[in-house]
Amino acid sequence: MAPLVRFFRGATLLGQTPTKEEQTLVEHALEAGLSLPTNCTSGTCGSCMVTLLRGRVDVPEALPPGLDEFLVDEGARLGCILRPSGDVDIEIRPPI
Repeated sequence: MAPLVRFFRGATLLGQTPTKEEQTLVEHALEAGLSLPTNCTSGTCGSCMVTLLRGRVDVPEALPPGLDEFLVDEGARLGCILRPSGDVDIEIRPPI
């Protein structure tokens, strides 16, 4: 069975799509019929922030301006620049 990226809001599965490691989380969301908010598309503003529930979405060693260590430790990931690896469950955060 192919690995999947699954998008949730709470316990509700909103959509899923096969994992393609060359695609960002925003691109996966679009394939799943969802629209994640984006603004800068460079990891600066944080409007595309989601929460990693399960799986692996690596962050760069030098964190982009939209993330800090505390947020990363809490599972925050930037959908516009980060890519999933394998099976991944993502919580879509409500707009702030």
